[in-house]
Amino acid sequence: MLQRLLPLLFGLLLCAAPRQADVLIYGCTSGAITAAIQVKKMGKSVQLVCPETHLGGLTAGGLGWTDSGNKAVIGGLSREFYQRVWNHYEKPGAWRWQKREEFGNKGQGTPALDTAGRTMWIFEPHVAEDVYEQWVKEFKIPIVRNAMLDRENGVKKQGDRITSIRTLDGKTYVAKIFMDATYEGDLMAAAGVDYHVGREGTKTYGEEWNGVQTGVLHHRHHFGAVAKPISPYVIPGDPKSGVLPRISTEPPGTKGEGDKKVQAYCFRMCLTQVPANRVPFPKPAGYDPKEYELLVRIFDAGWRETFQKFDPIPNAKTDTNNHGPFSTDNIGRNWDYPEATYARRKEIIREHVQYQQGWLYFIANDPRVPAEVRNEMAKWGLSKDEFRDNANWPHQMYVREARRMIGRYVMTEHELTKKRPTPESIGMGSYGIDSHNIQRYITPEGYVQNEGDIGVSTRGPYQISYGSLVPKAGQAANLLVPVCVSSSHIAYGSIRMEPVFMILGQSAATAAVMAIEGNMAVQDVPYEKLRARLLADGQVLEYKQ
Repeated sequence: MLQRLLPLLFGLLLCAAPRQADVLIYGCTSGAITAAIQVKKMGKSVQLVCPETHLGGLTAGGLGWTDSGNKAVIGGLSREFYQRVWNHYEKPGAWRWQKREEFGNKGQGTPALDTAGRTMWIFEPHVAEDVYEQWVKEFKIPIVRNAMLDRENGVKKQGDRITSIRTLDGKTYVAKIFMDATYEGDLMAAAGVDYHVGREGTKTYGEEWNGVQTGVLHHRHHFGAVAKPISPYVIPGDPKSGVLPRISTEPPGTKGEGDKKVQAYCFRMCLTQVPANRVPFPKPAGYDPKEYELLVRIFDAGWRETFQKFDPIPNAKTDTNNHGPFSTDNIGRNWDYPEATYARRKEIIREHVQYQQGWLYFIANDPRVPAEVRNEMAKWGLSKDEFRDNANWPHQMYVREARRMIGRYVMTEHELTKKRPTPESIGMGSYGIDSHNIQRYITPEGYVQNEGDIGVSTRGPYQISYGSLVPKAGQAANLLVPVCVSSSHIAYGSIRMEPVFMILGQSAATAAVMAIEGNMAVQDVPYEKLRARLLADGQVLEYKQ
């Protein structure tokens, strides 16, 4: 009897024993993957703990039309990812639904296929995920999936050092250095590190484009893009008749003031018109056409830009993003997401799915939609060979912004626009400062308007400070944060791009290993030594225009 029980008892002891590694990375975003690979390349052990199933975050979740900016400043493992994507599309079998020469090679400003650099910047979701899966397998990186941090009691500290974390399944993980590489920043918050949610006021960091931005209409994602003003009321022009759905009745706030609101989320959908690979848009549970009444008024006013962000990716598919005053962005329904419980986040995600699937179904089927728009939308559908375990719907919601650490150095619009030099560069960004809409409100004149959508040039590539990856001294000596970086809301509007997350993940991992080898706090890693290793590994730390 005892002999039969011994293997069982041994197994139970193994399950109860904490898993140990030099570096523990919480999250499986694109930045988490490059961080894990860099740790292994530098000879240390690493453990990936993923609160989700799939690797790659948004890069593998539908954002295949890469927000690359100036590709010359994308180096290191980030560039290697796009080289591995190139290698995939070099195979004839990669082009199943479209001939390679039919793709068109269209990218954001530069070709999607860069022959000289052997990089591919636009790709299908499943290809990105496969690249990540093969990459971590190549480096034998251990991964625990669907393991969510116990945010209430799961982070243990001795003084200013994290000693272990515990997930909701009861498993404990011990490491010398911890890294929060999630979009939400749950580990950072649970560790007691300072952070911010929402917009700072313009006075906080002396910025121009932070805070409430009423009257600022930079893109065409607002009602100024419509030929005539749109009434927000059930009976146009009659406030007593009530307000249409998805319009706030609260005042938007005073221009320049801070708030706790965050820019809109959506799903980056992978659509196709290829009949053999097309799944008709589903009618979501709880579908209510009244939710889209505002869209009818926009169409009636002559707006016809529905398909302008159906950006082409290989195999006759799209990366479909928000475009226009009432589109895939679910404005105002995500403000509590960053701090919400896991249960509440699931509710928010479900509501976003319902809204966005309903938006598609409404346009493709409702007789009030202009026939030319309705008929065109009906030609599209979800790609059958994408997101197969999730009814062909993206498994990752686009969390454009959640918590942002207030670390040793805060990146602001001043650094991005080169009004102020950036100390201790560990990578570069270059995409324009880009915040999506944050609220939809009623103007004093009695019309509907969106607020929060900002597009400002950085006037070329900019440096990102090492201080933005580490907490303030005394808060967490062995934690690095390469995704929810220390940044103002408006600066994060550019930093938050997926290639940059991969750059920052690699740099954070390099610093983590140096902190271990030097037996020092992450805040004390000598910059010149860090810089030398980053350059040796192909990171781009400065750019001369």
